[in-house]
Amino acid sequence: MESYNRDDIIFALATPWAQSALAVIRVSGEGCRQLLSTSFSRPKALLEAKNATVVHGYLTDGPKGPVLDEVVVAVYTQGHGYTAEEALEFTCHGSLPGLRRILSSFKRLGMRNAEGGEFTFRAFLHGRMDLTQAEAVQELIASQSERSQALALSRLEGSLKQQIQASKEKLLTLLAHVEVQLDYAEDEVDDFTFPRQELEEIRQALALLSSTYAVGRLYGQGARIVLAGATNVGKSTLFNLLLKQDRSIVSDIKGTTRDYIEADCLIEGIPVRLYDTAGLRESLDTIESAGIQKTEQLIGQADLVIFLVDSSEVGHIPPKDERTLIVYSKSDLFKAPEGELAISAQSGHGIRALVAEIAKRLGAGFGSTGDELVIIESERQHLLLSGAAQALGRALTLVDTDVPLDIVAVELGEAMQNLGELTGEVTPADILTKIFSGFCVGK
Repeated sequence: MESYNRDDIIFALATPWAQSALAVIRVSGEGCRQLLSTSFSRPKALLEAKNATVVHGYLTDGPKGPVLDEVVVAVYTQGHGYTAEEALEFTCHGSLPGLRRILSSFKRLGMRNAEGGEFTFRAFLHGRMDLTQAEAVQELIASQSERSQALALSRLEGSLKQQIQASKEKLLTLLAHVEVQLDYAEDEVDDFTFPRQELEEIRQALALLSSTYAVGRLYGQGARIVLAGATNVGKSTLFNLLLKQDRSIVSDIKGTTRDYIEADCLIEGIPVRLYDTAGLRESLDTIESAGIQKTEQLIGQADLVIFLVDSSEVGHIPPKDERTLIVYSKSDLFKAPEGELAISAQSGHGIRALVAEIAKRLGAGFGSTGDELVIIESERQHLLLSGAAQALGRALTLVDTDVPLDIVAVELGEAMQNLGELTGEVTPADILTKIFSGFCVGK
């Protein structure tokens, strides 16, 4: 981690760069309190403040410089606070010129602007959190729904860390028994029966955690839903209904929507980017044809396509598959085929059933997504958990075919290596750099 010099005192604006009532500037590093006391109106109060207390005063531009702002300083002594280093958090007024002056003053004092993720990196290095919790920090900040926020907060509190640690301890115990057999194979030791059931339980637990990635990714990153179908089947009306606002022009004239319109919304707690598209038909109009071409591209990229069919004019219907949901519109005027999903954008009939089916198709119905189930969102975690489970699966196959224990131990060791990378114990420096550099500055 050469880009992060741990000996520097670092600072960063922890709130958005925008005019606001208040703003927070974070400072971390050994000696930061002594250094900043020279630019504070009450240096003795700042230096003598106990951990997790606040001090009111005025910040100046260096010793005996002009007053920059009235501030409240939260003090964290060594071993406490977010980074477990000596740290200060200044709450000041959210004036952009004022913030610019304060940040420039800090730089002149010899402190350095923090890189993205550097505060969390220091917290990780000091054992404040493991790597899964560090990743949860950014996932929490980036969450787009209440469900995603709750899942990320659970991981930050250590739910994922605890499950991984439990599996590691069981696997380590199992490895210890294997090592004893390998080291003292010629000595008289108790008859050894490989604990196959225990190994299978560990494998299943890791495989289950890995499989939750699909749901975690859905709640964390959202899904793309495209409304498609012929002209004048009610795509724009449905688009407005799902958004609960009038975004798309609705008209009886065919070909009204010539280009796609997109907007973000929540469907059953799932972040969704919804697309209203040009109607699919043969057209000699150059502009409309270009819109139809874009519609076809969006359909190819969508997580789910809602293909609307006019119940009165049933034309081309695409084949049903997991990614295509056929919906018959105008059910208040015409009867849809038996057993098919039908809606009326005018009366609202069938909209609840459609929303429930969308959530089901997107995968929100995966097993139990209650608070008792830990769900992962990181692709890195998914790959490492999957790799560990596969290594244990290979070990089980070797055990069942009476392969020597030293070969089985190699697979067990690979699984343990994956779990070590998962929590950050043996994660390569370039991977750590990639993870933390993706964080927003100030975290």
